[in-house]
Amino acid sequence: MKKSIVKILTALFVVALVAFQPKPWPVPDKYVSMKNPVKPDATNLKEGRDLYATHCQSCHGKKGKGDGPKAAQLETQCGDFTTAAFQGETDGGLYYKISEGRKDMPSFKKKIPEASDLWNLINFVRTLK
Repeated sequence: MKKSIVKILTALFVVALVAFQPKPWPVPDKYVSMKNPVKPDATNLKEGRDLYATHCQSCHGKKGKGDGPKAAQLETQCGDFTTAAFQGETDGGLYYKISEGRKDMPSFKKKIPEASDLWNLINFVRTLK
């Protein structure tokens, strides 16, 4: 009896573990190789920080760790911008993900319609290490 319960609990744990693993977020080739045309400077980093505070901080947190006040309410895990995996993504890949969104991550095409603002935001997010 105990062995059956242990087997069932183990199977449930494995299923839950697999179900809650972040799914890969493929980026179209056109975006993977896209370069950020905006060189970071004090002015555009401030603009990026302001955009981050307005649009991103509530989920991703003040320091980008994915621990904002709304993060616990989401069905998917909020991205942690301080990880090597995140920082290893291309700027074009980040541009695509911010623009398009998926699941709990909204699309920002209409909220941040200017490409230069998205690049400023990306430059700021790069400082969250």
